[in-house]
Amino acid sequence: MPDVIRGEDGLRRCSWGAAPPDYRAYHDDEWGRPVTDGVRILEKVSLEGFQSGLSWLTILRKRDAFRRAFAGFDPAKVARFDESDVQHLLADAGIVRHRGKIEATIANARAALEIQRGGGSLAEIFWSHAPRGRRATPKHLTDIPASTPESTALSKGLRRLGFRFVGPTTAYAAMQSLGVVNDHLAGCAVRAACEEHRLAVFAGYVR
Repeated sequence: MPDVIRGEDGLRRCSWGAAPPDYRAYHDDEWGRPVTDGVRILEKVSLEGFQSGLSWLTILRKRDAFRRAFAGFDPAKVARFDESDVQHLLADAGIVRHRGKIEATIANARAALEIQRGGGSLAEIFWSHAPRGRRATPKHLTDIPASTPESTALSKGLRRLGFRFVGPTTAYAAMQSLGVVNDHLAGCAVRAACEEHRLAVFAGYVR
């Protein structure tokens, strides 16, 4: 299978995002498009943690259930979850019922809340780890790394702040999803728009 595929609508996409429709919508409208909203960042970081060991399609198809279960990933609400909430979530067939990942999501919400209380933001943390300088545009899926020095540094920083399930690979997947890096392949129809938006957002966080 080629790394970039032309769809029935005539658009060329990274092959992983060509089908099924769930992936196509995610590829076209979300993946690689910059995010600066703290609630959405917490959601994506937490869902990337839940994805570990599973397919992303599984998580996508359960995302609405995750949002209901975790109060829309509002950190102030999730931070108040206790053991009774954990037990309720472990009985919720709509989500991934993994105690460690559920508890990590609660811990992540508490950490995000502490960052906010200290006057910081998740957006500042993630975008401060965006790669500096020019990156080569990936031409093939094999050109895309599983982790980078920036994602390793981000992972360490998040864990120091109390985040869990945020290893370098998970951190890099979140960076891709949040548009902190643009790993749409050369020839992909949405790459240019994602890159233009990424550079504009990044400029606001450069120190």
